[in-house]
Parts: sequence; C-alpha cells; structure tokens
Amino acid sequence: MATDTKTRGRPPIQDADYNAARARKMEADAQLAELELLKAKRELVASGDVLTAWTEVLANMRSKLLALPTICSPLISTETQIPVIQDILEKQVHEALDELSTYEPHIQPGLSGVTKAVGSTSNADSKSPAKTANRPVGRPRKAAKF
Repeated sequence: MATDTKTRGRPPIQDADYNAARARKMEADAQLAELELLKAKRELVASGDVLTAWTEVLANMRSKLLALPTICSPLISTETQIPVIQDILEKQVHEALDELSTYEPHIQPGLSGVTKAVGSTSNADSKSPAKTANRPVGRPRKAAKF
C-alpha cells in the first residue's frame, strides 16, 4: 500500500487579503462587544435618546422664555423707575433659569426616540418610536391689524 501524501483538513491560507479581512472583522467584533459592554454599564447613550432629550429641554426652555412677557407685563406696567423694572425682570429670568436647571427630560433608557410623560403608561417592550403630528400647539394667532 502506498503512503498517502495528501494532507488532511483545510490547507493553510496564504492569501494576505483574506488574513487582513479576517483581522478587520475580528477588530470590528471586538469594538462591537466593547460598545455593548458600555451600553450595559449605562455609560453609552443612543444618539436618538440624546436628540429626544435635547429637543424636550429646548422646547421647555422656549416655553419659559415665551411666558416671560405674560408674567412680567402686569408686574412692571405700574412701575416708572427703571431700576425697579430691571429688578423685576431679572428676578423672573433667574426664576425661569432656576426652574430649567433642575429640569430632567422623561426618557426611557434603551428605547431611542420614545419619551414618557409623567403618569402615562406605555408598553416597555414596544420597538416602534412614538409618532408626532408636527402641528402647532395652542390656539391660532390673531391677525395683526394695522
């Protein structure tokens, strides 16, 4: 019987492109594993969650700033001295800023793009983001008369 000169198993791959591609894949897998670990440790936040939180914070800031004339106008309408008017305005601005400094958006961690209002119930297993109507809120503005 003749000796078998064939090697058994897979022959070693000498192609440099294959080895480079395999190294890139292993590096990408390691990076994904690191990202998953950071996410599990809650040290990594989804960009959709950040965008939603900032949108909510800025909308709240906008509403506070737009409310200042309504709040301040009755307080300063009877005042005639500039320092008194300035003091009233400064107090109202500082009050709004203090309230905004403690504001925290209602975000459910891990569910990108979904906000949770206080007291509302939602399905935590839901994978679809909340849809918005993108319509103005409040009553329509009156037309200016000239």
